[in-house]
Order: sequence, then C-alpha cells, then structure tokens
Amino acid sequence: MARKTGSHSDITGPRVRAAALKLFAAHGFAAVSMRQIAAEVGVQAGALYLYTPDKQSLLFDLMRDHMQAVLDAWGAEDKPEGPVSELETFTRFHIRFHLERPEEVFVSYMELRNLEPENFEALGVMRREYEQELETILKRGQDEGVFDVDDIKLTTLALIAMLNGVTTWYKPDGRLSLARVEAIYSDMAGKAVRMPRRKERLRKLEAQQASE
Repeated sequence: MARKTGSHSDITGPRVRAAALKLFAAHGFAAVSMRQIAAEVGVQAGALYLYTPDKQSLLFDLMRDHMQAVLDAWGAEDKPEGPVSELETFTRFHIRFHLERPEEVFVSYMELRNLEPENFEALGVMRREYEQELETILKRGQDEGVFDVDDIKLTTLALIAMLNGVTTWYKPDGRLSLARVEAIYSDMAGKAVRMPRRKERLRKLEAQQASE
C-alpha cells in the first residue's frame, strides 16, 4: 500500500524543529499550538506526537540543542595564549556564532520562563558551563594583573548580554561589516575589564620593588 502524503514516516526531526523554532520566534511559545506546528510542517496534528511527547519537550529540545551547539563550537575554537587575546577570541566567537542563529538566540532567552522547573534547571547547567568559560578568562586576567574586575560573575553576565544585543540590530547589508562589529565589540569588552594603564604601571613597579 502506498504511503499517504504527510504520513508520520515522512516527518523528520529537523522539519519539526525548524517549524517550531520559526513559530516560537515569531509568535511566542504560549501562543503557538501543536496544530499550528503541524500545519507548518504539512501534516496532521496527531502525527507530531509520534515525534515529540508535547510542546514543552519540543521547546526544551530546541534550547538544549542550541546550547550544546554553542559549547561544541567553542570547544573546537582555536584559543590563543593570554587572557587579553582569549577575551578577544571569545567576544568574536560569540558574536559570529549567534548572528548566524538569531531565532535560536531569541527563543533561548525569551522563552526561559516557559520551561518547566526540571527543564529550566537542566538548561541552566549548560548555560553556566558556557558562562564559566568567560569567567575563567576574566579570573586569569585578574590573577595576572591585566584585568581589574570588581565582580567576575556580574561582569560575565554583563558582557554576554552586551554581545547578545548584536543579534537584535545587525544587518549584513548595513553600515558596518561583521569584521568591523567584531572589532568594535572586542575593544569595548577589553576596555570594560582592562586595568587602567596608570594602575597597571604602579602594580608592576610595586612587584618589581618587592622582588629586589
């Protein structure tokens, strides 16, 4: 017997996730029904449940997959020596990676409130793992005397929030190229945490005098 058009055998994970992501980003999780997602895919609503138990699971899968992609990509990034260069690399990586995925970024941050507690905690573990990468860079810079950071955790969250903002306004055909945006933002991030030059000179002088 020939398969019916739109039967569950033709549904793939990527098609369902792409439809859900598009609708969640455009209308918000709460406003989107499984029926709407099914219509976007082109199947009966009941067919979706052969792929995912419910809408909550679909949202969590989207957000988890996004965070895992971030962690994997950062793990594969070539990292230079020294906290100053590491911070620049992190800044450029974060902007470049997330600009290619504006819908994922929007859903990952705007729909956190709609995750059930267990899913919220699981995603929080992954987010903290990524934040820890930046915290480690800032702490290393602090320990080496090149960064002056009052609160590393707060500064980490502030820098990531600043970098995420690029996805809300950047346009490939706009006034600034991606390379220029990366350069400006990495410079701003550096200035936000770099020890003032006069203070750095005094620290080095004190260290030199202590060693004599």
